[in-house]
Amino acid sequence: MDSPPAAVPRATALAALTSLPGVNTASGVASAAAHAATTGRVLPVLPELAELLPARGLRRGSTVAVRNSTSLLLALLAAATSSGSWVAVVGMPDLGVAAARELGVELARLALVPDPGADVAAVTAALLDGMDVVVVGAAAQPAGGVHPRVAHRLSARARNREAVLLAHGPWPGAEVELSCRTRSWSGAGAGDGHLRGRQVEVRTRGRGAAARPGGGGLLLPGPGGAVAPGDVPVAAVREVG
Repeated sequence: MDSPPAAVPRATALAALTSLPGVNTASGVASAAAHAATTGRVLPVLPELAELLPARGLRRGSTVAVRNSTSLLLALLAAATSSGSWVAVVGMPDLGVAAARELGVELARLALVPDPGADVAAVTAALLDGMDVVVVGAAAQPAGGVHPRVAHRLSARARNREAVLLAHGPWPGAEVELSCRTRSWSGAGAGDGHLRGRQVEVRTRGRGAAARPGGGGLLLPGPGGAVAPGDVPVAAVREVG
C-alpha cells in the first residue's frame, strides 16, 4: 500500500467515488454525505454484538479489526446499513452477498470494490472521505500485512472524516480487535441432514477505552442464517491482555 493522499472535501470525494471501477451499489452513493452529517457518533450494531464493543456500537472515527471470520465482519454491518449508513467493501472479491443478506446487511447501501488495483491506500482514503464505514479485505492488504505507517495514516483519515475503518484481518493500531473461533456446528445427524448453526467463541481486546479484554459465545450463523445468542453470554469470557 502506498501512502494515502491528502484529504479532500466530502462532496468532491463522493463525486469521485461514482467513477471508481468496480463500485456497485443499488442506489446513488451521493446520499451518503447527507446521512453522515445527520447520524450520531456511534453506528448501531445488532444487540447480540453490542457487548463486544466499548461504545456498544461502531464509534465514528475508530478502527476495528476482525480476525478469522467473514461472518462476524458482515454481522457488524447489519444494523448500521439497516439504519441508513453506507458501507464500502474493498478487496473482498469472494464476498458472499447472499450470506450478507441473511446476516441482515442492507445490500442497497453496500458498495463493492472487489479489485481496487495497485493503489489500495488511495482508493481506501477516497472511500473514507465519503462513506460511513469502509471495510478493507485481506486481498487488498500486502502478504506481510499493512505497513504500520500506512495503517496509521488511514486510521487518522477515518478519525478526521468521522468514518469507521473496519479491517478484515490484523491492523496495526486498531482500537478494537475481535477474533472468532468455531466451537461446534449443529443440525447434522449421523451422516445426514443440514448444518443449521455454528457455535463460536468471540474474543475482544483493544487499547484505551477498549483495553479490558472480553468476549463470549454466539451462534454465527444461528437458525435462519442470522446472529443469535450462544451458550456463553457475551462479556463472560476474560483473558489477560
